[in-house]
Formats: sequence, structure tokens, C-alpha cells
Amino acid sequence: MKEEGREVAMFLYLVRHAEAKREEEDPARPLSEKGLEDITKVASYVSLLNISISEILHSSKLRAKQTAEVLFQSLKPVRGLKETDGLAPLDGPEIWADRLKDLRNDVILVGHLPHLAGLASLLLCRNADNNIVSFRAGGLVCLKRDDSGRWSLQWMLTPEIVVGATGIGNYCDSL
Repeated sequence: MKEEGREVAMFLYLVRHAEAKREEEDPARPLSEKGLEDITKVASYVSLLNISISEILHSSKLRAKQTAEVLFQSLKPVRGLKETDGLAPLDGPEIWADRLKDLRNDVILVGHLPHLAGLASLLLCRNADNNIVSFRAGGLVCLKRDDSGRWSLQWMLTPEIVVGATGIGNYCDSL
């Protein structure tokens, strides 16, 4: 959103839903046990980062909703949790690129591939086909819009690099 003729900085957190059951196992594709463990671990870690989220928005698919619910329990955004359109796997990234122009509060979008990859690429380099961010199931990507309206990648977190109950299971170069 513009304030006195200029853009307002904001943080956008893009989250790919956590691992889901295969369609053959359950056509609704809820989170698998591993997916639930992974997103719980990520949400717990992110809650320690002292970030302030206005709301969490998710697609209509069950796996995205369940991922968002776990994040909501840890982060407790003031405007809550809400299902929204434009985050389905094959939705055009332009939908959210346009909506973000009017947002000023930090939000989490929980969605799917290839949509999230296209959105990140569109925001970062104005080309949705570049695929410059490799999203992992249950992973979170932090983007920042500066005062001039330009987006930059701040950091990325995946379940594999979060310290769990048994310590670090993988290192960045093993992913």
C-alpha cells in the first residue's frame, strides 16, 4: 500500500503445505504423520523469531488448511486464519502479486507448487517462469518489500534444517 506517495515495507511469508498423504491412501490428502511433525517443528521454531504476523491465508485444499492451522497455533496472528482464493496449485501468480500491492501488514500465504514458485519468481524478478526459489514441503520463505516496492529474499527455512528434539538431522549441503 502506498503511504504519502510511497510504498510501505512489509514481510511476506510463503509456506508450501507440509507433506500430505498420497491420493491413493486418502483422496482428501490430509497431512501425513511426517508432514504434521515437520510443520509443527517449523512453526515452533518460527515462533521464537519474534515476527509479527497480521494473518495467515490458505488455499481451500485440506493439506494447506492443516498446515495453516499448525502455524496459527504457534504464531497467533491478530487477524486470524482465513481460507482465500488464488492460492491453488494452478492459479496464476499475478492474482496475489496484484493483491500484495495493497497490503501493508505482514502475512503468511500457505499454498502449493507450482503457484508459490511462480509467485516468488514474479515478485523477485518479474518473471513467474524463472523458478528461482526451490520450495520444500513444510518450508517457509521470507520475502521483504522495501519502501520503493521492490521485493527481496530475506531467508528460507525447511523442516530438514530446524533443530528438533534429537538435534540437527541434516545440514544445508545435504539437502
